Amino acid sequence: MQTHKLGLLHRAFSVLIYNSNGEMLLQQRAETKYHSGGLWSNACCGHPRPGENIEDAAKRRLKEELGFNCDLKFSFKFLYKVSFENSLKEHELDHVFTGSYESEVLPDKSEVQAFRWITMNNLKNEITENPDKFSVWFLKIISEL
Repeated sequence: MQTHKLGLLHRAFSVLIYNSNGEMLLQQRAETKYHSGGLWSNACCGHPRPGENIEDAAKRRLKEELGFNCDLKFSFKFLYKVSFENSLKEHELDHVFTGSYESEVLPDKSEVQAFRWITMNNLKNEITENPDKFSVWFLKIISEL
């Protein structure tokens, strides 16, 4: 939390999950999250623990937040910096991973308020109409895709 208060650069990851219909899994962050609560975002995201491999951390959080595992593949990374209304800051080197999944999603309600599958066309339309309904980093990821 101190890193977010001070806005220090740190590693992070974001996971994108697709199904065989080409739909992307979105999660709505729980309102109780320390920032961006209630916003729609990628399947999961987080930070590695000290000494933890970034891909292992992504797999760990996927299981913790959404209740499943799948193979992940590194896609790209990007740097971003943003300040939030609650005085917290993100200054992250975000590593983006992708995976495929077809089965049941079992979200942890303390992390995930809701989830849904969406086509890229519908997602882009929603982002155009209501960008403030999505997390800052997710908007950056979508702009890279």
